Amino acid sequence: MSYSTADLSRPVTLDDVRGAQKMLSGVARTTAMEGSRYLSQLVGAPVHFKCENLQRTGSFKLRGAYVRIAGLLPEQRAAGVVAASAGNHAQGVALASSLLGVASTVFMPKGAPLPKISATQEYGAEVRLHGQVVDETLAAAQEYARETGAVFIHPFDHPDVIAGQGTVGLEILEQCPEVRTIVVGVGGGGLAAGIAVAVKEVRPEVRIVGVQAEGAAAYPPSLAAGRPLSLAQPVTMADGIRVGRPGDVPFGIVGDLVDEVRTVTEDQLSAALLLCLERAKLVVEPAGASPVAALLAEPGSFEGPVVAVLSGGNVDPVLMQGVLRHGMAAQGRYLAVRLRLTDRPGALATLLGVLSAADANVLDVSHVRTDPRLGLTEAEVELHLETKGPEHCVEVGHALRDAGYTVMR
Repeated sequence: MSYSTADLSRPVTLDDVRGAQKMLSGVARTTAMEGSRYLSQLVGAPVHFKCENLQRTGSFKLRGAYVRIAGLLPEQRAAGVVAASAGNHAQGVALASSLLGVASTVFMPKGAPLPKISATQEYGAEVRLHGQVVDETLAAAQEYARETGAVFIHPFDHPDVIAGQGTVGLEILEQCPEVRTIVVGVGGGGLAAGIAVAVKEVRPEVRIVGVQAEGAAAYPPSLAAGRPLSLAQPVTMADGIRVGRPGDVPFGIVGDLVDEVRTVTEDQLSAALLLCLERAKLVVEPAGASPVAALLAEPGSFEGPVVAVLSGGNVDPVLMQGVLRHGMAAQGRYLAVRLRLTDRPGALATLLGVLSAADANVLDVSHVRTDPRLGLTEAEVELHLETKGPEHCVEVGHALRDAGYTVMR
């Protein structure tokens, strides 16, 4: 399957996706479909996870990258391929190229997490660090393609890539034939477009809901305008869907076949990631957890059975640590308080005794005595506490005030 530049507006068909599925046999895994009892109770209908976080390279990106590279002409393969990515697409291109015997060069931002750089190199790509943001990295990769003749492999804006991603939709129909709603994260739109092509021709009544991070939601205004629009500066922890402009090819498909595109907040993304880890025992990156965030935000608005596509699990451990803290705070299970007390022996021990009696777990204590804002006999204490939820946070606050402390935040 191969398209010329002139064919880039050509719709991707169900036959294209089926052809991609044959091509990916023995390459991409048919990932598991796992039920979620918690979300099923919340939604009032069966909810299943399509676990692309367990795919080879840790995301769905291998599917589209392999189909795109496999479709190259022999002289194109000989010239090698080049890509730009901060993570998932980089690893997908690296592995696909190695499996097909094609040399690959991947440009990554200088601040890309070390585990993602190492994984891309281990899959066989030459990694070049360039720029501080993906836009700069993308420009460098395209310039490299012009100079060397290497084929640029776009992460979402090509029919072959969309056809490859659409194989996720075929697997969903096979694994959950009674599905009524599919919820999928949206960045540039390749995955949502591919799933829509695969599903709608077979089951047009299935509702497909796209999900974007609130700070990187280019699709809602673009769909309203009828053309792709660019965001000045997309901001979200979900780097997998932090895309400032919809792809030209997927945009038309999403506009025609995706029923709705919703947005979720950073708090909702954090809570969703935490739920996947605690309840489903699945490591999922923020972008992959976006469908779960949408289900948590408005559980009553989805007709079941529902399939939520967990698109990836490549999360940097440092980010994971911060996101989990953020998620615990969003759920009222992590509380930071600051207060003043009299600076005398035993004062801190007394305070900790109050917190112990309130059943709050102290994670961190900062004790300041030498701030010019403090009186001669005062000390300021900042505490990070693990609590049991919003109601317990209120109880802890009452316990501190009842003990005579003034809680400053």
